[in-house]
Amino acid sequence: MEKVEAATARPASPLTERQEARRRRILRASAQLAGRGGFDAVQMREVAESSQVALGTLYRYFPSKVHLLVATMQDQLEHMHGTLRKKPPAGRTPAERVAETLMRAFRALQREPHLADAMVRALTFADRSVSPEVDQVSRQTTAIILDAMGQEHPTPAQLSAVRVIEHTWHSALITWLSGRASIAQVKIDIETACRLIDLTEPEAP
Repeated sequence: MEKVEAATARPASPLTERQEARRRRILRASAQLAGRGGFDAVQMREVAESSQVALGTLYRYFPSKVHLLVATMQDQLEHMHGTLRKKPPAGRTPAERVAETLMRAFRALQREPHLADAMVRALTFADRSVSPEVDQVSRQTTAIILDAMGQEHPTPAQLSAVRVIEHTWHSALITWLSGRASIAQVKIDIETACRLIDLTEPEAP
């Protein structure tokens, strides 16, 4: 039976080079297992075996499967962010660039539907104990959106718009994964939410 909770102690930050390598192996194993069979395929014992770490060590890094899969989502978004920076969006306006960026990220997840489903389910199941990992996902998504906007110092109004766009993107993922929305509908919803950016542009002095 899958262990639900374990000791909440985690490796001290920053991690040593060896600890970071171990953490990356764990995240890679998690993504591979989820990619093959979704949420239910990610069993902590199998993750430990695949990443060549002791089960107790795995639980020190990630106290539960939900912690692990939310961290896996943050890792996947970080990888996407690096890819997007190499080929920035080409839209004329910030709204167009953000919509293009989020659809590229969405299509990357679309190529791995089992993995996407596992990560989104973990985010949905996350309780307060997973707040640090959920916050990391939110910060990574915000960074991706602000980069697309070309905005290093957003105003409070712009940050509010970004939060609404994040919520829309997350909801679009859920409705698509559940078969309740087509890719075309997802695109329309994301583009509609991104128009909020135009409404929060600071007026020229």
